[in-house]
Amino acid sequence: MRSHRQLYLSALLGLVAASAAAAQQQNVESRLALASRDTADVSAAPADTTAAPTTKAAKKAALQKPIVIQNYRPVDQRGINVFEAPKEAGAPWNGFKLDFGAAFTQQYQGLSHENTAVLDPDGDGAAQNQLKTVGQGFNLAAANLYVNAQLAPGIRVALTSYLSSRHHEETWVKDGYLLVDGSPIDHPALNKVMEYVTIRAGHMEINYGDGHFRRSDNGNAMYNPFVGNLILDAFTTEIGGEVYVRANGFMGMLGVTDGVNKGEVTNPQRRRPAYFGKLGFDRQVSDDLRLRLTGSLYAVSKTTSATLFSGDRAGSRYYMILENTTATTKDNFTSGLVNPGLSNKLVAYQINPFVKINDLELFGVLEQAEGRKTVEDENRQWNQYAVDGIYRFFDDQLYVGARYNTVRGELQGVTEKVGVNRAALATGWFLTPTILLKGEYVTQKYNDFPTTDIRNGGKFDGFVVEGVVAF
Repeated sequence: MRSHRQLYLSALLGLVAASAAAAQQQNVESRLALASRDTADVSAAPADTTAAPTTKAAKKAALQKPIVIQNYRPVDQRGINVFEAPKEAGAPWNGFKLDFGAAFTQQYQGLSHENTAVLDPDGDGAAQNQLKTVGQGFNLAAANLYVNAQLAPGIRVALTSYLSSRHHEETWVKDGYLLVDGSPIDHPALNKVMEYVTIRAGHMEINYGDGHFRRSDNGNAMYNPFVGNLILDAFTTEIGGEVYVRANGFMGMLGVTDGVNKGEVTNPQRRRPAYFGKLGFDRQVSDDLRLRLTGSLYAVSKTTSATLFSGDRAGSRYYMILENTTATTKDNFTSGLVNPGLSNKLVAYQINPFVKINDLELFGVLEQAEGRKTVEDENRQWNQYAVDGIYRFFDDQLYVGARYNTVRGELQGVTEKVGVNRAALATGWFLTPTILLKGEYVTQKYNDFPTTDIRNGGKFDGFVVEGVVAF
């Protein structure tokens, strides 16, 4: 099996090398205006898309959907390294607009796994910790549908649906929210205030940390240079609101939600609101240097189900890894992730530095979470650290990257701390601004888990190749 993985990895690297050679011979288009609120003009589009493109910029624009929605992060390559939806309008107000978009992914997986756990910890004759046999093959395709409507100047609504996902066979709505960047009342004082203020309200992906802006979201993996998300994956949708103030590269945000990922009116004695916020700085210091630094905090004192680290109901990219023989793709959808189980009380913070120097991008995650389940009396703590570097070349058509991610913390009922370490190498090729082919070689190890836990001595490694289309 090891020789097969090496063969496929060599083939993948060969593909990238061939692509690079081909890219050198092409008449390369001008550098994409990627995702920077200081440098990107996401509204750029040819005046007449039916006319034959005569310039490199026009050719590039002809491959991208024109932006007609204001304060919008594109789902294609233009959205990379955009974090919060831009304060700049990005598109003129020309009356009500309705816009549709979509994204889908498909992976070919070649991972293998092993462990040293006791196969029958209960002594009942059932091999609970025996790993499911896995081999190479295609994973289930995932798809998203996006609906955006411009309702008034600076006011839009967004709706995202998962058409297909690992955990749900049926189509279901991920989130929907109202974004307000302009005053609904045309008054000079209110218009001045809204030059700096943004309001977001609805059932939405909450803005805790910067990691969720660079992760794969079911069918859309365009923003993630790797295949997998972080081990401790901070992502959830909750019902509430956020208020932003932005000026001269500085940003402050305060938010409040109901503390669960579904609406709930029962069990009021067991629920409290969740409060969160973010402070940050993001500026294009020079043509060659962009600096961003943010700090985020999330806190809920009591809730029936805090899902900050278990909110990705779509499922992870590493299918059936470290799962037992009875596992199913649908029910065991968090393979390779760690859920700390802090579901009743939770306080978490995340610090994220981001530096872009010419074609080199560096991104970091420093995170700590503390809390407990309802049945526990004492808090448990988890820490996560991650750093990745991405180098883009050939006018951002190709990239290579590396990431190291480690988490360590306390499981319920386990005395000693446990840990998980992951290292990943990735490469990608943008065939067009809406089509991405990427590959990842990953190795992940589980440390200090009890012998009765299937993750004891756990390890998986191998490759995943993923195709992404987003428009």
